Amino acid sequence: MKAIAIILSPLLFIAGAAAQTTKPVMRANHLAIFVTDLKQSSTFYREVVGLDSIPEPFHDGKHVWLDLGFGTSLHIISGAQKKIQYFQNNHICLSTDNLDQFKTTLTQKKVTWYNAGGEKGKTTTRTDGVSQVWIQDPDGYWLEINNDKRTLSK
Repeated sequence: MKAIAIILSPLLFIAGAAAQTTKPVMRANHLAIFVTDLKQSSTFYREVVGLDSIPEPFHDGKHVWLDLGFGTSLHIISGAQKKIQYFQNNHICLSTDNLDQFKTTLTQKKVTWYNAGGEKGKTTTRTDGVSQVWIQDPDGYWLEINNDKRTLSK
């Protein structure tokens, strides 16, 4: 019996050490943006971008939660004192299954879109074939909207 314990002790130590060094799994839960006008921003994300509302846990009139799909949400928080300028490279990216229809919606809602180079009304096609347009929300946050099918199939 003592011989079995001597043989198993190192194996149990190695197994325990391996379990302790396992990398934790991370997944996106939500993105949060801080805005000056909650009603204007939530209307933009629902009516222009097309996101659906989900239950808002705080019930304090200062938050709106919208579904981004796959268990991820956009958390819009009221209280920013002023709009600030954002760089286009600091953006939220969403994918759509119909970029042409999305651009029609932008035209109907009088929202200007740009390509990656900043040209109005133009669409960028990346080297991998994904098409994209760029828009800004009422507070100036940049959004890339593309038709990357990999994102839509998960």
